[in-house]
Amino acid sequence: MGCTYSVYGVGRKKKLSIPEVVVFAPCMRIPAQCDLQRALKGLIPRDVINKLSCLRNRIALVADDTGGSAITELRQALEEYLSILIGLTKKEHGLENLVEFKWKNLVDGRQETSVANAWFELLSVVHMMALLTLCEADTIMIPKDYSGSGFRVVSTDCKRDAVDLLLKAAGYLEFCVRNVLCCVPPEIKKSMSKDLQDGVLEAISIQALGQGTEIQLGLAIESQKATLSVKRRLACELLICYSQAYQCISGCDLSHGYGKKHMWFIKWKFLEAKAAAYYYHGLVLDKGSEPTCQISAVCCFLAAQELLVESKKACISFCLATPVTRAPPLWGAMKHLHQKIPEVASRKSQMYGYLLEQEKALQSLPEIPDFQLSLRPDDYELPAIDPAWDSGNWEKQGQQPLKDHLNDSEDEIETE
Repeated sequence: MGCTYSVYGVGRKKKLSIPEVVVFAPCMRIPAQCDLQRALKGLIPRDVINKLSCLRNRIALVADDTGGSAITELRQALEEYLSILIGLTKKEHGLENLVEFKWKNLVDGRQETSVANAWFELLSVVHMMALLTLCEADTIMIPKDYSGSGFRVVSTDCKRDAVDLLLKAAGYLEFCVRNVLCCVPPEIKKSMSKDLQDGVLEAISIQALGQGTEIQLGLAIESQKATLSVKRRLACELLICYSQAYQCISGCDLSHGYGKKHMWFIKWKFLEAKAAAYYYHGLVLDKGSEPTCQISAVCCFLAAQELLVESKKACISFCLATPVTRAPPLWGAMKHLHQKIPEVASRKSQMYGYLLEQEKALQSLPEIPDFQLSLRPDDYELPAIDPAWDSGNWEKQGQQPLKDHLNDSEDEIETE
């Protein structure tokens, strides 16, 4: 969840501290020890097996030793591992279900899953890349030093970098859902970690777009060039993101470790987004010349104020859900809205109170406009397959092609 795993530490005791979370992600899973040599010996060249084994062990070791904080090194190792791992997923090689891949929870080291399927391994690797990217975005949005005023100060460049990382993470997760999960047999899916459910992956991908949109809304608020229409559109897009994320996760099994906390995060951000959407829609309506426009605007402001109160309660529930975390100081768009919404709601309701009394029948919330999302996940493609899988190279090294190995194995069984 963000970088929370780095707080607990692995293999050594550390002073307990409650981590702060800006960008939410489930706890990272890392590779656990598995016997690649025994499963693949005699089927593919030894150097291919060694490369697979060494890269996998390196990822596990670095993640364990650093708590997942060595993001650049881990990302590079994961990309290298993917290029050689892809060969195990090729049907023509017949190796898809030979290796039992094991993964464990980074926080407590508990082994969660052990699955004999190469597509599961590929899914787990890309998922880990997504969580590392979310962790990097979280780190950027939590500066090591900021003013003691209780408000978060993050540079514009850091915010833009965080948006880029969020889109990258969303792309990884979208790739998992569209291109990898469909290759995993249904019976295998049942034994996988609950964090790898379709709905959970989609929810994290969409909420990453939502957090990117929230950062953009904050930048628009700070810009003198951004119009009210632009701000309203971003606020409405923010609401759409969290509405979709809620729909994705609501049908999932949330009985696993971070499931309930994840749901509370989405509820919290959904309520904040809805408050923002009503506030900016109210500002647009308030510019109308008809009394009905002012009535609708005041209804929007009052609704935004109530939603903001509910969002604070949801934030507390999120923080208290296991594992306990801290909410970040107010920053960006939400810092602005927590200041402006109560002020505007109070002022406008006093200003147009007489209209509300006269036109009680018109006191209903107007519909929030619908927009297409501006942000899209980055496109992700797997790296090219490692040249070591070229059977021509095997023959040059005196290694039999894979099909011959399989035929030899069948002959030996028949002879026995």
